[in-house]
Amino acid sequence: MTESSSADPLHVDICVIGAGAAGLSVAAGCAQLGARTVLIERGAMGGDCLNTGCVPSKAMLAAGHAAEIVRTAGRFGVTASGPEIDFAAVHRHVHGVIASIAPIDSVERFRALGVNVIQGSARFTGPDALEVEGRRITAKRFVVATGSKAVAPPVPGLADAPYRTNETIFDLTECPDHLLVMGGGPIGCELAQAHRRLGARVTVVEMMSILGRDDPEAADVVRRQLKAEGIEILEGARAERVEAQNGGIALTVSRDGEETVLTGSHLLVAAGRAPVVDGLDLEKAGVTVGRAGVEVDAGLRTSNKRIFAAGDVAGGPQFTHIAGYHAGVLVRRLLFRMGWARVDYRALPWVTYTEPELAQAGLTEAQAAERHGRLSVLRWSFAENDRAQAERRTDGHMKVVATPKGRILGATIVGAHAGELIHPWVLAIQNDLSLARMSGYIAPYPTLGEIGKRTASSYYTPKLFSERTRRIVRLLLRLP
Repeated sequence: MTESSSADPLHVDICVIGAGAAGLSVAAGCAQLGARTVLIERGAMGGDCLNTGCVPSKAMLAAGHAAEIVRTAGRFGVTASGPEIDFAAVHRHVHGVIASIAPIDSVERFRALGVNVIQGSARFTGPDALEVEGRRITAKRFVVATGSKAVAPPVPGLADAPYRTNETIFDLTECPDHLLVMGGGPIGCELAQAHRRLGARVTVVEMMSILGRDDPEAADVVRRQLKAEGIEILEGARAERVEAQNGGIALTVSRDGEETVLTGSHLLVAAGRAPVVDGLDLEKAGVTVGRAGVEVDAGLRTSNKRIFAAGDVAGGPQFTHIAGYHAGVLVRRLLFRMGWARVDYRALPWVTYTEPELAQAGLTEAQAAERHGRLSVLRWSFAENDRAQAERRTDGHMKVVATPKGRILGATIVGAHAGELIHPWVLAIQNDLSLARMSGYIAPYPTLGEIGKRTASSYYTPKLFSERTRRIVRLLLRLP
């Protein structure tokens, strides 16, 4: 694309603010389909996921997994000394992974796709215009995709303490001696396990229960593993105050009416995220912003009919894959005028990438019971799977919740490769596939995927092996 002078006003079909997962996908799709598209980003291309979120955290988890394989090799009859961990080399690995993916999200690549990429801060000046570094931009449609950021809870002393978040924890080149983690959600649990496996002592402080959004039975499997690896978990513990102390951190927590002072070398705050809307002047565009983010309807349209929002800033589920899903909905709406395109979270999947992994699609058992009353709850254990036994990865189970007539409402998997095993269940819920369909295919043996087939098949076991069925079989056997 030929760029005009930076001082010239610019009019385009689509203006996207934010080059994270949602913004990049919308911009690429629109430009490649022929729309005049501008993409504005004030920070790093790729957003949180590439630079400080999904990518570096999974790279660090992979390093921790490698260390754990060496540490536990004896169970296979393989003799290995304890892993020698070079944390600076782990740091290089993590940032090397980021660097290897960065070209896909780069300014150069998107300009080659036909996107006019402008690096700077955008602010709306009215309902149909914004400015970037003094340059006026108007568009037929705008997409706000500025994402979210880690937030610190209002704990006395925290603002003055040298704490870390996911945005800064990956800058460390030396392993923390004792990492205190404030928050027991997916980010807190993943980074707790990664650092523990790489040599740190780790304490997790959670006000409620760890992985509180997930099925309690499944969360308990993860809890047991984290504790078995030496991670101290304090649940029902409230952070009261924080202070720097002797080059480290002192965190005072209250639990069961008693206060305890925890001392660590580093503090990781993983206690929630907030939408990024600062500096956008959305009120000048007539866009309503709530506590959770930019308020949108099911079609991702804001209170200004010209402006849409996607990804974390839109106040819905905060996952990279949801940002990509939003982008698909918006491309259909913006370019093909498919006003019926709406978000549908019925089969919403999410994964916590601890070991074992915890994956969910659709409703949990508690959610399903609240909405539907009577349920069929089906379970199958990893210990009953031959591949899991062969690999000594038998902790975990699968749970499927369905209506009494067999309509699938949700699936929970906790165990090895749960994030991969959940895929067909997302498809099943999304497309209203029956338990009969999920139990009737030929599953290759031995695979972990057989767990899904076995779970679905268990729905029919009571009827298949009932006294009524046996009577029918005996009757048929009397026939010549």
